[in-house]
Amino acid sequence: MSAEDKVPAIRFKGFSGEWEEKALGDVTNVYDGTHQTPKYTSSGVMFLSVENIKTLKSEKFISKNSFEKEFKVFPKKNDVLMTRIGDVGTANVVESDAPKAYYVTLALLKYKELDPYFLKNSIGSNKVRKDIWHRTLHIAFPKKINMNEIAKVMIPKPTEEDEQTKIGNYFQQLDTLIAQHQQKHDKLLNLKKSLFEKMFPKQGATLPEIRFKGFSGEWEERKLLKNFENIIDFRGRTPKKLGLGWSETGYLALSALNVKNGFIDFNTDANFGGQELYDKWMSGNELHKNQVLFTTEAPMGNVAQIPDNNKYILSQRTIAFEVNTKLIEENFLAVMLGAPSLQTKFVSLSSGGTAQGVSQKSLASVDVIIPKNITEQTEIGNFFKSLDTLLNQHQAQLKKLNNIKQACLEKMFV
Repeated sequence: MSAEDKVPAIRFKGFSGEWEEKALGDVTNVYDGTHQTPKYTSSGVMFLSVENIKTLKSEKFISKNSFEKEFKVFPKKNDVLMTRIGDVGTANVVESDAPKAYYVTLALLKYKELDPYFLKNSIGSNKVRKDIWHRTLHIAFPKKINMNEIAKVMIPKPTEEDEQTKIGNYFQQLDTLIAQHQQKHDKLLNLKKSLFEKMFPKQGATLPEIRFKGFSGEWEERKLLKNFENIIDFRGRTPKKLGLGWSETGYLALSALNVKNGFIDFNTDANFGGQELYDKWMSGNELHKNQVLFTTEAPMGNVAQIPDNNKYILSQRTIAFEVNTKLIEENFLAVMLGAPSLQTKFVSLSSGGTAQGVSQKSLASVDVIIPKNITEQTEIGNFFKSLDTLLNQHQAQLKKLNNIKQACLEKMFV
């Protein structure tokens, strides 16, 4: 390393001087797991593999006798496990001495002198990741890194143990925050899936399992397209065909690439049209806040709503529904179109090889079952919209925390 490479851009107060580099095999003892697929049991010693690296928890077990026979060395508290086959270079810290068996897809880095949380995040830093990448056999399927190459991976580290510990503690707290938000997000997502099943009637039924207080009576089955006054579909329309072109600013074009499930991605495929293009393209068919959008192809089945009162251009492979307000409420429509049961129907109707899609003709055959009472539809739509708002908040926080972590990995390691 050059002198500049030996000092991180950001470090905790009170620390100075250059870092040193050591081979991973010099600062840890490196082992791999069993090469034999074990005989699993209903209980016993937990068996870890590459897919368990994020939580170090598994629903697979081997017997205590098999464990004692096969594993003379096994993970203990402050050891680090790292993936080495398929996914290469993802690490996590073992936080208990409870016996754990592990497969050949994982490497065990036995605690010796490096703070385990410093080591875990050092493995995730740019410099170490590049070293791991260069030592990985990419021609193998699945790709892998051999044990002797893991031991040669160079780890930059502070000469003072206290600096290692401070860095390790900082990233441990950051990872805990990320895990907490991920757990909250996952719980909400599971709750949403469960409520979809209970608040919409099952196949062949006309009543949901649960509903809001004050509502009763059977839901009504009708053709999906019966709920709409019109479908805005500018299939095949392009700026070139209108004798114009995209602009650097203006009205955002909504296409199948930036209409995501539940939201508009303003940073993906961001094309803009000026006033002349907007007038020619939209031809008086202005979109309004909360209007439901549906992607017909590549990808098919994404559902979102217009988020505000701004004007938008309805672009490729995306349609907008003009609802009959006496029959269906827009928030409810968005929820219903995104329900797993209806998404399955769309897939069954789709055509095409690489890029599956649905046409208005195929949508005409879709039957839906909905509450006759618009007020009940509104209650359901608003409820799921609130759930989505919470989910989006957790997603935004997760993205922010992961961006902070990535920035810290770049600046706090050499």
